Amino acid sequence: MSKKTTRFSLGFDPTIENPKAAPQTKIQNREGWSRREFLSTAALAGTGALLGLQSDALAAEPPPETKKLTLWRGDSICQAPQFVAEALFASEGFTELQYLKGGGGAVAKAVASGEVQITQVFVGPFLLRIDAGDPVVLLGGGHVGCLELFGNDRVRTVRDLKGKTVVVYGLEGPGHVFLTIVMAHIGLDHRKDITLVTRPPAEAVRLFEEGKVDAVIANPPASQELRAEKVGHVVVNSTTDRPWSQYFCCMVVANREFVRKHPVATKRAMRAMLKSADICALEPDRAARTLVDKGFTKRYDYALQTMKELPYGKWREYDPEDTVRFYSLRLQEAGMIKSSPQKIIAQGTDWRFLKELKKELKA
Repeated sequence: MSKKTTRFSLGFDPTIENPKAAPQTKIQNREGWSRREFLSTAALAGTGALLGLQSDALAAEPPPETKKLTLWRGDSICQAPQFVAEALFASEGFTELQYLKGGGGAVAKAVASGEVQITQVFVGPFLLRIDAGDPVVLLGGGHVGCLELFGNDRVRTVRDLKGKTVVVYGLEGPGHVFLTIVMAHIGLDHRKDITLVTRPPAEAVRLFEEGKVDAVIANPPASQELRAEKVGHVVVNSTTDRPWSQYFCCMVVANREFVRKHPVATKRAMRAMLKSADICALEPDRAARTLVDKGFTKRYDYALQTMKELPYGKWREYDPEDTVRFYSLRLQEAGMIKSSPQKIIAQGTDWRFLKELKKELKA
């Protein structure tokens, strides 16, 4: 698996940073906020607290211990908050922003090694790393959903996976771990009840389209393409189907040593991502346009659909510890981790930055 590092200059984008650039019509999003409520919240927190302009809290903080930040760029555009947040990262003092690109389970290893300092991605693979004793730490919630299980005519339910062939993007990656959890939830064993195939995203989707595998785990934009082309059907949608929709899918995760040495940078980076999540939730058109303009995806319509479908504002409502407890228990049942949920929470979570930022951002 090859990894690619991409660098970006961090100039401010006035279409995101300036609320006056937006037409003042009422917009209702998935979380039930109107534009008026959003601006009211921004006024309470200080305009900069949500939109990236200078705030009293931010100004009172010391500058970040480092001005360089490396995040992960995976296969899904569900990671939009950290892509849309480039100008917000700049406002927090990060003048050099990089993305390490790869797939499968490489993201967890990259964070554990320190190649990636902080990022937002599916929580599952990191629970494996925490169980193994790797220096990674979960800091807060991101968004709900984005992973979907597609099946052919022979797979109408998760139970129908038994004896079938399923393709995922890589071992111990988001799709593989989610598949394992979904199967364990109904008593199926990923080690003996299915034939597992690993392929890169484009090839995985092609195998499913050609009928060479019975099911595939996909995320945006691949999941949108499959739905648009009416290839197979959705068996599980983690954005809308219970119990998955009751917990975070992606969470903010960081290298433990980076957090220890750079607490100010950690909080500032996390603040930028949470503000950006609000932008994705409340200004989906602008967030989608930014993703296209900056080269993170090609299709504006798919990007906009992702911004509208995924409840990015849930970081304000859901308890991230509930997510860690739920997924840890499922992985323990599946035999993929030995640690109890309590041990995972004790060793691999740090909610202090989230608690501070929730107060600051009036969550």
